[in-house]
Amino acid sequence: MSWLRALKATARSGLTVERRRLEPLVAARAALGLALVVGVTLALFGPGAAISSAFGAFQAAIATFQRSWRPRPTLALASGASLAVSTFLGYVTGAGTHPGPFLVLLAVWTFLSGLAWAAGPTIGIIASSNVAMMLVTVTLPTSVAAAAGHAAMIAVGGVVQAALVVLLPVRRWGAQRDALADALAAEADYARRLRQDPVAPFDPVPLMTARSAAAVTPRQARTRPAELHGARGLAERIRPVLASLADPAVGAPAEGPQRDRVRELLAAAASVLDAAAHAIRHGEPVDLPPGAVAALRTPDTGAILGGPPRRAAVRLAALLDDVVETAEPHTETSREAGTQTPTGAPTQPPTAPPTPTPTPGPRARPTLLRLVPVVAARMRAELRPGSPVFRHAVRVTAVTTAGYVLGSALPLGHGYWAPMASVMVMRPDFSQTYSRSVARFGGTLVGVALATAVVEVADPGVYASAALAVACAFGMYLLMRTGYAVSQVCVAAYVVFLLGMGGSAWTQTVYERVVLTLLGGVLAMLAYAVYPAWETPRLRGRLADWLVTDGRYAASVVAHYANPAGHFCADVREALLDTRATRIAWQEALDRATHEPVRHRGLSRAAADDAGHALAQFSRVAMLMEAHLPERGTPPVPAAATLAEELRRSTERGGKAVRERKVPEWDELRETVANLGPLMEDPLLRKGAGLLLDALDDLSESLAPPREGS
Repeated sequence: MSWLRALKATARSGLTVERRRLEPLVAARAALGLALVVGVTLALFGPGAAISSAFGAFQAAIATFQRSWRPRPTLALASGASLAVSTFLGYVTGAGTHPGPFLVLLAVWTFLSGLAWAAGPTIGIIASSNVAMMLVTVTLPTSVAAAAGHAAMIAVGGVVQAALVVLLPVRRWGAQRDALADALAAEADYARRLRQDPVAPFDPVPLMTARSAAAVTPRQARTRPAELHGARGLAERIRPVLASLADPAVGAPAEGPQRDRVRELLAAAASVLDAAAHAIRHGEPVDLPPGAVAALRTPDTGAILGGPPRRAAVRLAALLDDVVETAEPHTETSREAGTQTPTGAPTQPPTAPPTPTPTPGPRARPTLLRLVPVVAARMRAELRPGSPVFRHAVRVTAVTTAGYVLGSALPLGHGYWAPMASVMVMRPDFSQTYSRSVARFGGTLVGVALATAVVEVADPGVYASAALAVACAFGMYLLMRTGYAVSQVCVAAYVVFLLGMGGSAWTQTVYERVVLTLLGGVLAMLAYAVYPAWETPRLRGRLADWLVTDGRYAASVVAHYANPAGHFCADVREALLDTRATRIAWQEALDRATHEPVRHRGLSRAAADDAGHALAQFSRVAMLMEAHLPERGTPPVPAAATLAEELRRSTERGGKAVRERKVPEWDELRETVANLGPLMEDPLLRKGAGLLLDALDDLSESLAPPREGS
């Protein structure tokens, strides 16, 4: 993609307004916290303290909107406390009177905030926002004692927002409910698509998101609703069963009575999964569609289906029973009452309890204090020249310090707006940095124009300006997920009204803010062009990682045909999670590379698409084989151990070849499959080995250089 096309695409994405579900109650709660803090401090301590506390409450509320599974009060407290410390240290180093020491602190603080992206976007956004807010708040105090007071007011703003989250809960556990419900709904959509396309792809992102949401702190583990336990694991186990039931390679024939019955079962499974998703999302009892229940209860399944399709149908019904039972609110009460399940079996405990299956406890999430050494280790790991996070930290540090120096040198006043704009728009990847720069400038123009018109017409006083600032903050909280440009309209107006409350005339903010925001955005965009971290050259490495983890997953599955251990195998599960993570990393890298103004270096877009399709097929075959893992006590297939080891070796060699820009070869694996074929008694294992090899051949073909004349 050329630079012109890349700029047009990123500008368009930055100004796009998305239709998202709004959360007015959450936005109103955040605005209420801001109003309480501003009103009380304004009445007791005056405009200066009110502005400081407003920044603290404003930033703490933004932290609670981040995509995080941690308790919202914790995020608000952490945001307020970190901003308070930043402000106090910034003033003590001599902001305004001794710019040299403050510039050093600003560079160190900004570099650490850039490295904080190694710990995830939530921590990265909070750290970057603290640097931006610090640039404003350090200008407010007039002495060390006043700086301590302003820092305390900022911390109080975070405390108030945290207290409101506790006192006025809005849909408690709502994010976790949505994540789990989305995973079940994705399974339902997958089942419907399999009716028309038996080899339809499945996006693992909802399952990975649900897994992340399932990790809880010790405190959360004590209060988590019962219906959020276990359903995610069931959704994970349903997916390969659905695929094996639908795929003609290992399931029912492509046409005929068996295929018709499979389509009925898939439709019924989709309806049951949708009902369970709705129940979990809203905390209501599961309302099963009668038609789906009837389709799952019919005794004709055993007469029509046989072999692997019949086994898959029986297992699917059992898993759906478990999903419905788990999705019921107050599961223990439901069990005592004998809740009815899709296949008609009551869920009352049997008189003779079965042999318990070992199940893992809740996934542990470290507390914030225990997270500190983890984050520090991740940041240290990124201290290398080729790391995108390290390059981002260097870029944002250079731009912020340069913007601060230029803004202070220009005869405009409020020079901090230039570095503040830069640090808020800069992200580790090209497309977000450029799109946010355009969106911030456009939003600033509109927001300042609207605020100026209001000030011109109404000439608000101190308290009216405070009320208008709170109203703008409410608009930002309400619309912040619909697009960055929309939120920046509200933020620009918020800052104008807030500073107007402190005595700054609107004429001192309009021209300066627009020019300095433009300067900050231009510096951010130039920095990425001069010192980029392109994703395009790393695509081969991402593809190689996916190939290696795919090979380990397939090898783990095949190995259990030589050593049957049932359907619950920890090594298979870990390998599956690894291959999902590398697949998502590949997809995200490919999306970012699409918008970069860089020519492909050894991997064209067509080759990348074909290679991704081949590896997805490879993973799918391994998943189908996992769905039919032999039960414990089944006679082993010794040849499977040899095949598993060769799969692991061949894919590791193939990954090395991909990184070295070579076409991977599979001669040794092909020879192993040919020699072991007669020794593999299980027909599914024998057929699966051939399908795995076919997928790898497709991968090599996609990476081969184009033939002359083609």
